[in-house]
Amino acid sequence: MTDTRLDVLAIGNAIVDVIAAADDAFLEAEGLARGSMRLIDADEATRLYGRMGQGRETSGGSAANTVAGIAALGGRAGFIGQVAGDQLGEIFRHDITGLGVEFTTPASAGAVPTARCLILVTPDAQRTMNTFLGASQHLPAAAIDAKQIESAAILYLEGYLWDPEEPRWAMIKAIDIARNAGRKVAFTLSDSFCIARHRDGFNQLIDSGKIDILFANEEELKALAGEEDFGAAMAATSRRVETLVVTRSEKGAVALRGKERVSVPAEPVAQVVDTTGAGDLFAAGFLAGQAQGRSLEQSLRMGAIAAAEVISHYGARPEADLKALVAEALG
Repeated sequence: MTDTRLDVLAIGNAIVDVIAAADDAFLEAEGLARGSMRLIDADEATRLYGRMGQGRETSGGSAANTVAGIAALGGRAGFIGQVAGDQLGEIFRHDITGLGVEFTTPASAGAVPTARCLILVTPDAQRTMNTFLGASQHLPAAAIDAKQIESAAILYLEGYLWDPEEPRWAMIKAIDIARNAGRKVAFTLSDSFCIARHRDGFNQLIDSGKIDILFANEEELKALAGEEDFGAAMAATSRRVETLVVTRSEKGAVALRGKERVSVPAEPVAQVVDTTGAGDLFAAGFLAGQAQGRSLEQSLRMGAIAAAEVISHYGARPEADLKALVAEALG
């Protein structure tokens, strides 16, 4: 895309991920439902962190994972999110900028600490997530840099950040800036629980014509459309956005743009180790493909390749050379 400095600029929760292996006995002892996601307070975050085994600490959050994937694919990526001026905030900033992602949002001066997600991965690759959202929920509209948004070909928004009012207004401001600059706006529904809380708001945003690219998985799509049938949900939603992208786990992914419908199978994986970040990296591959001017099919393939790589190991960030994997598969 021409006349842009960044391919994708994302707004989302700025979270430090702490990922550790755990068995079912540990989850049972802690009263945790395997595969669930729960929000916790600062005290519980401290207590559980002390009980976990040795973990890996990296910058995280759904949209942050996506822009990290875009950078790994050779794209020009930026991120807007709120951290505090504490140790974990510095870990987040150092890690994400070290990946080549532009991150210039100032640290908050308040007492609320940086967000963290304590992720317990069982041997079957299921992730049980315990999230303290902290400072990430206090991103102010004042942190939105209009020139930075105008410089990005695609603005990518994380549905998880729609919950708190302050960052919601920041995202609405960013959408208006992007659209006035003639840029594309992409939105991920993030989670069925988000839709349960904000279905009307999400539908109003989509019906206002402010979203160009909508990402969802199969269950999220059906929840948004209020349809039990996948085909009916696709038909109802695709009429309302320029491009609809839906992931279907082992059944692959599908995209609709006008009368064009493209499906791709899931990429083969020798062993699924950890599904953390699969949807985030799929979005990274698709958006990187679109920024490169690739077709819907090739963009979906790039998403599938990136998602397959990230579920083959612990953590939500790629470890293999994604550019090389894409070049081998697609040229």
